[in-house]
Amino acid sequence: MLSLSKSSDHSASAPQNVLELQGWADLPKGLLHSIVALLGSFLDLTAFSSTCRSWRAAFSAYPSKSTFCTILPPLLIRPNVRVQAPHLPSTNGRHKLRTCKVIDLGNQNRALRCQIPQETFQKMHFAGSSYGHLICIRRGKCLIVDVFTGAEVSPPCLPLAFSHDSGEDIYFGGTLTAPLASPHCHLLVSTRSSLFDWPVGSDSWSELKTTYARIDQILEFNGQFIAMDYYHRIYTLQLAPQLGLQEITTKWWDDMTECPYLRPWLTVCGDMLLMVDHYLLFSIEAPVTYRPFRLDMSTEPAKWVEVKKLDNWALFVGGDVRSPPFSCLSPERWGGRSNRLYYAHYSQPLSVHGFGDEADAAWDPSTNPDLVYKRNWYTQLQAFWVYPSMFCSNGQ
Repeated sequence: MLSLSKSSDHSASAPQNVLELQGWADLPKGLLHSIVALLGSFLDLTAFSSTCRSWRAAFSAYPSKSTFCTILPPLLIRPNVRVQAPHLPSTNGRHKLRTCKVIDLGNQNRALRCQIPQETFQKMHFAGSSYGHLICIRRGKCLIVDVFTGAEVSPPCLPLAFSHDSGEDIYFGGTLTAPLASPHCHLLVSTRSSLFDWPVGSDSWSELKTTYARIDQILEFNGQFIAMDYYHRIYTLQLAPQLGLQEITTKWWDDMTECPYLRPWLTVCGDMLLMVDHYLLFSIEAPVTYRPFRLDMSTEPAKWVEVKKLDNWALFVGGDVRSPPFSCLSPERWGGRSNRLYYAHYSQPLSVHGFGDEADAAWDPSTNPDLVYKRNWYTQLQAFWVYPSMFCSNGQ
């Protein structure tokens, strides 16, 4: 605990503004920022920001909140596990809310929950999660909702795009390019043959025809946006002056002519852009192993190179291909393990995997043998990892 008591030996030389402090709310911003840097869980950080108005203002102005999204594990949302919370509101003013279980790997002894609009389960299809927000779409209607605050944004209706055979939407996925409050935030939505762009706050969408294949994933790496299509080709994505894709010519590992992975995914791990997927194992221990490959763009063409061990890093991924994966530095600080992958499941909260040769050593034999490890796309909202939106942007 900090103390506001003063020693008489120093009172004569103490700055006047310090002597005039009346209580905790009067602590200077610089001191409060030094406290924020010492906090070790999202629960502690949220409690700090909720203490009083001046502490919340200090937290909002903290210059590097986004660093917590690399040194703390993401929170695990389990939408299929409903919990009782009679003291919480049942609606957000527009929609009924479902109260869902949340797991913080860094503080599992505390019961956490979030509230998600019931409409996202009953009437809309999950399209992605990004910067602490769920993105849901159904027949051109789009909803962006903050997972923890319940705040909603409704973009203009998308051009109708659905399969004439099944009558179902062919909107595949959605992602934000920046925190929603950023003046440079765009919502990107992919279909089988197009990529739609909505500059947040504008009144219309623009469209880019994707000639060769659907765009399956978009992420930011080293200050530029990287996109991967259905056939695992990699592109740089530009937003201005107009939406555009430029393919990065790549060479597969082991001189293969095509990607051997069935459902690979990209993630940023420090200064590495990784492609990861699982291989089935035929052993008495772990049923699968994960092998990460980094993209070496110092060569022409760029080359995928196997990473034998992710020293000091852990990865987090969910079962839906549209939920983004994350990486975390020095997981031992919150009780995790380096060179591990934490996979979120629908029925069992998660399973832990070691990479490469550590697959068997990391495997927990009590894990449900019927779990599925192939990422897919689902109509029903699956368990997913998320960093709260309040930690996704830095103070101004």
